[in-house]
Amino acid sequence: MEYEAEREMPADSRTVFGVAADVGTMERWLPQGIDVRRIATDLVEGEADGDEVLMRAVPDQLRLEWGLHGRPDYTGWIQVMDRADGASTVVAHLSFLGGQPEASGATRDREATQRLLERSLDRLADLVGQQAARTAR
Repeated sequence: MEYEAEREMPADSRTVFGVAADVGTMERWLPQGIDVRRIATDLVEGEADGDEVLMRAVPDQLRLEWGLHGRPDYTGWIQVMDRADGASTVVAHLSFLGGQPEASGATRDREATQRLLERSLDRLADLVGQQAARTAR
């Protein structure tokens, strides 16, 4: 089952990617219960519900990609893109396979997962707005 959400951001793509990829702010925009720590320049390790998550930053593509360590049944990514007006857009994508509830396609699970994805992007937009306001001063 695939999920996707898109959100306009109140800053340029480099600022948005910087906020999204910053380990210090990740726990403020990612869903609750995900603990993260940087293990290399472009690699973040995390834990969610007892599963190990690996996230890779691809700065030259303004992209974050992640998945479960040793399990191919969950992956995700966000892509930051410039807009003509100087702001940007973020697309977030999640892919669930196998026996996970999110993969079942049941209406309740689908709606809850979509809301979770959209709320994460809303929190990211709030953080980006705060960063843009600090930079403008």
